Amino acid sequence: MSAAAPRRPWRLPAIRALLLQLLAFPLTLATVWLLARAGLAQSWLSVAVVQGAWAAGLSWRAGLASWWRAIQFLFPPVLLLARQAADALALPPAAFLAIFLFMLLLYWSTFRTQVPYYPSGRGVWDEVARRLPADRPLRIVDIGSGLGGLVLALARRRPDCEVSGIELAPLPWLASLLRARIAGSRARFLRGDYESLNFGNFDVVFAYLSPAAMPRLWSKAAAEMRPGAVLLSYEFAIAGREPDERVVTTDSRKILYIWHF
Repeated sequence: MSAAAPRRPWRLPAIRALLLQLLAFPLTLATVWLLARAGLAQSWLSVAVVQGAWAAGLSWRAGLASWWRAIQFLFPPVLLLARQAADALALPPAAFLAIFLFMLLLYWSTFRTQVPYYPSGRGVWDEVARRLPADRPLRIVDIGSGLGGLVLALARRRPDCEVSGIELAPLPWLASLLRARIAGSRARFLRGDYESLNFGNFDVVFAYLSPAAMPRLWSKAAAEMRPGAVLLSYEFAIAGREPDERVVTTDSRKILYIWHF
């Protein structure tokens, strides 16, 4: 879940999407005014749809990914409907604050890392465990370890190995730390950005990030990983870097990509 942030904040897709929403607002006002002059009455929902359409169009022109265009289009109508639902249910302002804080702690770094919360699953854990060399102890790290499922599973199956996870978002990191304490696990969980790690200290690096994070991951791995080390990426390949192995996971048909150094 964690990935290094670009050095220029205004180039982050989330920041660009926000700026494009703001840019779409005067265009929406102009469109609504023209429709009113033509005698066409507008509801608040139709205005929200117009705003979303302008934002999606501007996002397309700006070259944002297709999912951002969908988000841009849906954001104003969904925000309006959520407000109307809250009014109908008479939710107190504290409820919105609680939801905001929960989402902030869960998706702490997504706006800049472009790595949302992606849970993996037991099928992936099984495949990773099968491919660990059994003839020696290993140092293993899961970058963006989320709630810690893979790290805890590997620490339980391979007590001879040192298994760590690193997570940037506070809430998943805290949850994984508590899970390890309750289970009495030897697994270690660090809070931070994986860029702070030296991959040369690990025999196995596992990642479940996003397409946007893969080029930077490969640059770091190629610069730091030692001969004999292994990089594994679930679901997301690295453009221009053919993996040494492709493994179809048993539970989802998604691919585990493996590079040997």
